[in-house]
Amino acid sequence: MKVEFVDTTLRDGSQSLWASGMRSGMMTAVAEDLDKVGFKFVEIPTNSIFFKKITRDLKEDPWALMRTLAEKMPDTDTGTMSSNLNINAFGAPTPRVVGKLFYGLMAKMGALRRSQMVANTTDQIKNDFAELEELFRPLGVKMAPAIAYTISPRHTDEYFAQKTRECAAFRPDAIYIKDPGGLLTVDRIRTLAPAVVAAAGGIPVELHSHCTTGVAPQTYMEALDLGIPTLHTGIPPLAEGSAQPSVFQTVLNARSIGHEVDLDMDRLQSISDRLMQFAKMDGMPVGQPMPYDRAQYEHHIPGGVISNLRHQLKSIGLQDRVDEVIAESIKVRAEMGYPMMITPFSQYVCTQAALNVQTGERYKVVVDEVILFAMGRYGEDSGFQYMEPNLRDRLTGGQRAAELAAKTDDRRLKEMTLKEARALYGGPDLSDEELCLRAIMQGTTGDIAAMRAAGPARRYDGADPALTRLLDRFSRSGTLRYLEIQKGNEAVRLER
Repeated sequence: MKVEFVDTTLRDGSQSLWASGMRSGMMTAVAEDLDKVGFKFVEIPTNSIFFKKITRDLKEDPWALMRTLAEKMPDTDTGTMSSNLNINAFGAPTPRVVGKLFYGLMAKMGALRRSQMVANTTDQIKNDFAELEELFRPLGVKMAPAIAYTISPRHTDEYFAQKTRECAAFRPDAIYIKDPGGLLTVDRIRTLAPAVVAAAGGIPVELHSHCTTGVAPQTYMEALDLGIPTLHTGIPPLAEGSAQPSVFQTVLNARSIGHEVDLDMDRLQSISDRLMQFAKMDGMPVGQPMPYDRAQYEHHIPGGVISNLRHQLKSIGLQDRVDEVIAESIKVRAEMGYPMMITPFSQYVCTQAALNVQTGERYKVVVDEVILFAMGRYGEDSGFQYMEPNLRDRLTGGQRAAELAAKTDDRRLKEMTLKEARALYGGPDLSDEELCLRAIMQGTTGDIAAMRAAGPARRYDGADPALTRLLDRFSRSGTLRYLEIQKGNEAVRLER
């Protein structure tokens, strides 16, 4: 069997290992080679969560990044998660018409050629798939819904098979099993994969897992024998650890059991070597093979969320209480009715757990999203009806619940015209890209202004990384008058 590969380096690798901190220059430096490796699909950070991170924290222009990646990768399908037309998963929802504009812009510039849609967390199949199909099909965007996997009393093989059948009714281009917590084992996939493959009715099935528990590489090989020919992998240093299995080891393993692989391995090695240089230059971690982690089967926190959780707890001085927060998240998830530990619910669970630990009193402070969850705003697939009854009554019976009920009525947002949305975020003179960016940034312009004031994104291509970093520091400095670089008897001097 010929094995095909989806590359996750620029999106899930960055999210899982670098707290979504991979810079634009790093991506564009390897994009042309990624386009020539032979991947079936390459994940790039086209969704609004990354747009917010790139704008606010990295102070880089996400639209410029999308255009450059599209130009450098004309022959490979690219894109990432796009579950519904609300392009703000965290905070106030955005008008549907802005979501259509956002994805339309992305598709027309060539950055979104395949949309990966989680199917079973917030009633997306029932509420969003028809609308997304109507948008994406005329634009030529392929659809690849994901059946998110987890472990709980209500998540059985028949549950996953039924969700697969519901997805298959839309005749997507692929369906994939998404294992955000790295929970799948060889034994478990032996019953899950046949159920999903049969329910898919001939639609190609893929597998996406994380190395969080240390068993994903073995599970991938079992999946090949069970009729799943497409695997999601990453390129070191953005592989293994809490990210996906390394493409190098996966290729070796697949070939060792008789499967065919058609990837340009020399080009892949060149990409990996450059990414390793970038990681060393910026002090970023390198993914390493993980030992078997039994605790993952208790807390289920995805790799990308683990990375960001540690980063955020450190920023508020709670880095020494990570284990307490993880233990508390187990309790919170059970009390919430076992929601799927995937964006956005994994973030809601972990944020609430962190608040419970920080305040010293459980649910003394409750995030609005957990109250909305208890109110059923995320649908039946969220599991709110299985929530601990006393907790649900407490959360839905308070004053904040009443305020949110009025505040989050999104009927107006669904019916809003583009002209009205433009007025909401700044007026008729806003460009389409600026409108979408302001919607993602919750209508505030400070972070956008700071991003633009920071100037062009740092470049990593075409020069020795240490030299690139030195030149970048010189260009950004307001006090250095000259820079001189000497090698032997030759020297180059730059003056302002």
